[in-house]
Amino acid sequence: MLEEYKQLLSKNIPDSFNKYLNDPFLIRLKGKGYFCGMDYASKDIYNFLEYVSRYDHSITTAKLTWYLQNDFKAMLAALYHDIATPCFSHVIDYMNKDYATQSSTEEKTKEILENDLYLLTCLKVDKINLEDIIDFKKYSIVDLERPSLCADRLDGIFLSSLFWTQKMNINDIKNILANTTIYQNKNHEDEIGFKNYDVGQLVLQNNDLVDLYCHSNEDNYMMELLAKITKYSIRKNIITYDDLYLLSEQDLIKKLLSSNDSLLLNLWQKFTTIKKKDIPKIDLPNVKKRVINPLINGKRFY
Repeated sequence: MLEEYKQLLSKNIPDSFNKYLNDPFLIRLKGKGYFCGMDYASKDIYNFLEYVSRYDHSITTAKLTWYLQNDFKAMLAALYHDIATPCFSHVIDYMNKDYATQSSTEEKTKEILENDLYLLTCLKVDKINLEDIIDFKKYSIVDLERPSLCADRLDGIFLSSLFWTQKMNINDIKNILANTTIYQNKNHEDEIGFKNYDVGQLVLQNNDLVDLYCHSNEDNYMMELLAKITKYSIRKNIITYDDLYLLSEQDLIKKLLSSNDSLLLNLWQKFTTIKKKDIPKIDLPNVKKRVINPLINGKRFY
């Protein structure tokens, strides 16, 4: 289904875009799962339809950007917007106690791109400045403050609804894309919206369900548990903080499991086998709310 979704977005993609997909810095994101390390968690808690990587999300966000607005620079900014993603993604934000914004790892974006010789060579060929790619937030089509809708956010709704909640299918995506357009919001920014009320409501309902999943007691417990495992492993010098960026998740896990630390191994056993009924109640402060209020026919839904 993931490949079908990519194909929906692949119409009229410029040939010059394809060379960027071979960037080794970008390819490393194949080893970082989109669902924050929960691919390796207890199957009693998570049952993802397919494995989705941050590389996949980068590609679909970029293609969605182009699908809606033929801006090559914005498409590249979207492609590289997650380049600083570490292993376990937002679990590291939990580890850093950044529950509310979940953006603590974005600080490495500039450093990574400035040292990406492959990217710099590609940009030189296309006569594009690196500064046009680094700050993806300057493209409102790629990134906007909530409750506005942008390509990164809409793609996240699609991926989560297809592969986590499994309440959308490819035909739903086709229908939504056919009714998706760009409006000028009150701040004179380009913003993604919908031409059809029912379509807008469908996206909103699925977003709210994803938000509900992300605020469930079991998801918060599992995210916090993996954050605890990671923090403990760094403190015990079993892994380093840099390993989160340099290694794939599978290689990082191998490193964890090769230790003789009984506490760590017991925590990992719990992470991979715990039953939903055995998860205790926990309270986390200010966990990020995934609220949207989309434009429908140019006006806010509510």
